[in-house]
Amino acid sequence: MRTLPFAVIVVAALCVTSSASAQEPHAAVQAFGGIGVGSFTTTNTNFGGAVTADLTPNIQVVGEAGRIGNMLPSMTQTLIGLGPVNFNVSAWYGQGGVRFTGGSAALRPYAEASAGIARLQPHVSGIGSGLPTAIANAGLAFLNQTAPIASLGGGVMIQGGPFVADIGYRYKRVFSDTWMQTLALGDSLSTNEVRVGFGVRF
Repeated sequence: MRTLPFAVIVVAALCVTSSASAQEPHAAVQAFGGIGVGSFTTTNTNFGGAVTADLTPNIQVVGEAGRIGNMLPSMTQTLIGLGPVNFNVSAWYGQGGVRFTGGSAALRPYAEASAGIARLQPHVSGIGSGLPTAIANAGLAFLNQTAPIASLGGGVMIQGGPFVADIGYRYKRVFSDTWMQTLALGDSLSTNEVRVGFGVRF
C-alpha cells in the first residue's frame, strides 16, 4: 500500500512528459522570397517553399523547391548588360538535405547543406517588339537542360508559438557541362541569395 502513492506519482509524471512531448513541434512548412546577387549591378528575384522535420532537437532534414531568377555569373551578366539584348538562365529546382541548429527555442542559428536537381531555362529580351522575343524564347525552350544543383548556407530562425521566421543566406551552384556552362566564361552557374521566410510549425 505504501508503494501506491509512489506508483501514482510515476505514472502521472510519465503522462505529463508524454503529453508535453506530443505537443512539441516536429515539423514546419515555410514560404520564402529572396534576392539573388549575380553582379554588382544585377539582382534577381528568387522564391520557393521548404519543409523541415526533426531528426533530433538539433538536426533536421530539409526539403525545398523553388525558382532562381538568374544563374549566370557576374562577369557574364556585366558583359550582357553592355548590349541592348538581355539574356539570362533561370532555374526551377528541387533539393533535400540536412540542417544543424543551435541556440534557444526562440532564436536558433543554423547551417545547412543540400543537393538536388535543377531545370535550366534560357530567356532573351530586348530584341524588338513582343513577337520576336516570343519566337526567340519559344526556340530557346528546346534548349532547356536538367543538371545537379547543390546549396550551402545558414541563417537564424525566430520562433514564437506555432509561427517561425527565417532570415538566411544561400550559395547555390548548378553543375552543368552543356553550352550553358560555356556562358559562365570559366566561372560557375551560381547565385548568392539573401532570403526571408515565414511559416508554421506543427
